Amino acid sequence: MSEKFKEADRAQVSMLAPLEKRVLVWLAERMPPAVTPDHLTVLGLLSLALAGLSYWWARSNPLGLVLVVFFLLTNWFGDSLDGTLARVRQRQRPRYGFYVDHVVDMFGTFFLLGGLGLSGYMSLPVAIALVIVYFMLSIEVYLTTYTIGTFHLSFWKFSPTELRILLIIGNLVALSGTTHGVINGERYLLFDIGGVVGVIGMSLMLLWAVIRHTLHLYNAERLS
Repeated sequence: MSEKFKEADRAQVSMLAPLEKRVLVWLAERMPPAVTPDHLTVLGLLSLALAGLSYWWARSNPLGLVLVVFFLLTNWFGDSLDGTLARVRQRQRPRYGFYVDHVVDMFGTFFLLGGLGLSGYMSLPVAIALVIVYFMLSIEVYLTTYTIGTFHLSFWKFSPTELRILLIIGNLVALSGTTHGVINGERYLLFDIGGVVGVIGMSLMLLWAVIRHTLHLYNAERLS
């Protein structure tokens, strides 16, 4: 059965993708044999869960924001390196890897944004909106992977790596004491401003992808 499975093409066109790929291959080639891709996947999930808890703790202690930065970095290490390590060692399990990686991503995103919504640095409705639109965009990506055979790891030059960097920058700004911005004379939480921009941006990405892929599939299966 596994011989009949065809792995989807990977489309990674984010801003940092070329540099990131070289760094990940360099790390994978030097990884101790005892470390497996599954270990890195678990590290990525635990890191996002702990980042969410750290955001929740930041409600009463700003040092939680420092821990979030640390756990975002360890999440990048585990989440980005697990697949590269499997490919470098020629130990790929395409179906298992694809399924587990995205189940982990689902839970990790829920933990991270849930913690952010309880942190006091972002309002809960904005965090919920981010979760919803992120999952909707993810569903579209998975449907595209199945129906078209291309797995998009990034949209409009943005991938999870760039999003982690934006979150880290936001944390550092909040640590400096700047937690609000002013728009038209009204004060808003900076993370709320960033969250609303994220919701709008992902919604536009989703709309564009749905239109483009619907037309592609319509033309590919046009009825005479």
